[in-house]
Amino acid sequence: MTADNTGRLPLIGRRQALGLLAASAVAWGARADEPKGIAAIDWAMLETTMALGVTPIAATELIQFRNGAVEPEIPSSVSDLGLRGSPNFELLHLLKPELILISPFYVRHQPALEAIAPVFSLPFYVTGEPPYAKALNAVTTLGDRLDRTDEAAAVLSAQAALLERLRQSVAAFAARPTYVINVGDARHFRAFGADSMFGDIMQRLALPNAWTDQSRFTFAAPVPMENLAANPDARIVIVSDIPVEARRGLRDSMIWKSLRPVREGRVVNIGNVNPYGGITAGLRFARLLSEALLQSGETF
Repeated sequence: MTADNTGRLPLIGRRQALGLLAASAVAWGARADEPKGIAAIDWAMLETTMALGVTPIAATELIQFRNGAVEPEIPSSVSDLGLRGSPNFELLHLLKPELILISPFYVRHQPALEAIAPVFSLPFYVTGEPPYAKALNAVTTLGDRLDRTDEAAAVLSAQAALLERLRQSVAAFAARPTYVINVGDARHFRAFGADSMFGDIMQRLALPNAWTDQSRFTFAAPVPMENLAANPDARIVIVSDIPVEARRGLRDSMIWKSLRPVREGRVVNIGNVNPYGGITAGLRFARLLSEALLQSGETF
């Protein structure tokens, strides 16, 4: 791997990144003791299952997943169970899965789900704790449960190599802290600290996080936009699409336009990433962030 004339390492595209994981988790056919039908209620579990080379028969909110999480690509053969918070139990009964995957977010549904099939639950998000290690542990633990230990080991090796390559590629950007936000409206944002998937990945890329508090991510964006003035030397990375009304409002917002990162062109917007995802969401964020920084034209 060679650097370009700027001294930076080359970009790694989506196809190449997905290829690394896909190649590391080649499906060698179903094991004799592997569940023949898996239903994933939790999206992070869905990602983990797919990373291991196993396609579930059913999962929740697939239209929203394809739009908001984007990766991995979910085949049309996977049945949509409806809302994560209120899955279609009748359809689940009809599909007769042999294993149902959840996280502690869905513990209230566990008795009803256990009446249909065995339930396997793993934690990804615990308040105040970085989640990526839990996502990696989920690969190992679910790999053991599905008799996919070799695939799990290969996935973990591939993600470590990918993150190291991306860390080297963005090393020049480590001198400036980064706000990672999601815009709610023209006056508010959601903030991602070290206890978020985005903040955890930034730390693994050796990029300092300008938001030093815990994450503040709720359905209604809770943080006033003026809080971004606390570190005028930072850059701002906006994750996921900006709502149309918010985009219009930002263009006219004196607060937004007064922020030094905005005035000096240190703002980038990356594609949709699931903030409560697993290994695939973490790596998608790492790749999109690295691409955005390298393409930003930022000077040092």
